[in-house]
Amino acid sequence: MPLPPLDGDADKNARGQVLVIGGSMRVPGAVLLAGVAALRAGAGKLQVATVRDAALPLGLAVPEALVVALPPTRAGEIAGSRAWPLLEPHASSADAVLVGPGMIGGESVAPIVAGLVRILGADATLVLDSASIFVLRDDEQMLMTLGGRAVVTPHAGEMATLLGIDKRDVEADAPAAAKHAAERFGVVVALKGAESWIASPNGSLLCYKDGSVGLATSGSGDTLAGIVAGLAARGAQATIAAAWAVWAHGTAGRRLARRLGTVGFLARELLAELPALVGRE
Repeated sequence: MPLPPLDGDADKNARGQVLVIGGSMRVPGAVLLAGVAALRAGAGKLQVATVRDAALPLGLAVPEALVVALPPTRAGEIAGSRAWPLLEPHASSADAVLVGPGMIGGESVAPIVAGLVRILGADATLVLDSASIFVLRDDEQMLMTLGGRAVVTPHAGEMATLLGIDKRDVEADAPAAAKHAAERFGVVVALKGAESWIASPNGSLLCYKDGSVGLATSGSGDTLAGIVAGLAARGAQATIAAAWAVWAHGTAGRRLARRLGTVGFLARELLAELPALVGRE
């Protein structure tokens, strides 16, 4: 399952453009982790859309990114309906769009995801993480028109909420839960855990068994979602992007565990490990 080859003469446009939509006033840093992970995975251009009050600090923290300031709700979340006109021109030109890092409430997400489905390019990939995953509870068919060009990245608790079952049932048979969700919603599922399962709508199933306890830390999931988006922007098909992302994320964690200790390393420290794993020609 090779990644698309890197052309030595390719410019940043040829390596793909990622748009990350997310963040809130309570969790403003999640989009930073996801966006930098996308660049570290090899994407050529990064755009990040977040709540207005966090936009300027984010732009200073990630000078490589174009930052879009979005109107907030009173709770400090992105105001989905009011944000969409600002997002549309950026989303229409993106090769991969990630929605969800740092978003806490799901009410504002549905208008954004629905708008993305309407205008995404024919080869673009949509990645849903965190609160954005739950839009599928209200509309199971929402992503079907993308023809498998969508990836969701739930942990066991989020998968249980999405499927309306107990978390213990997901943990008891994670591969079955991943396959069921992939077929039911028409998406690639990367079900995160000590063993991670990557299921495709066509019935294929992959497993990564080398996860480490150190990856169970704040921001780790945002980093994984960003890697998926970055690899998809480079041209990797959704299942391949998800599989490589899970492997690279896990391998980066194992390398840090060997150097720093089993636990205690930070999600941001995973980022520097990524080019050696997915950035070689």
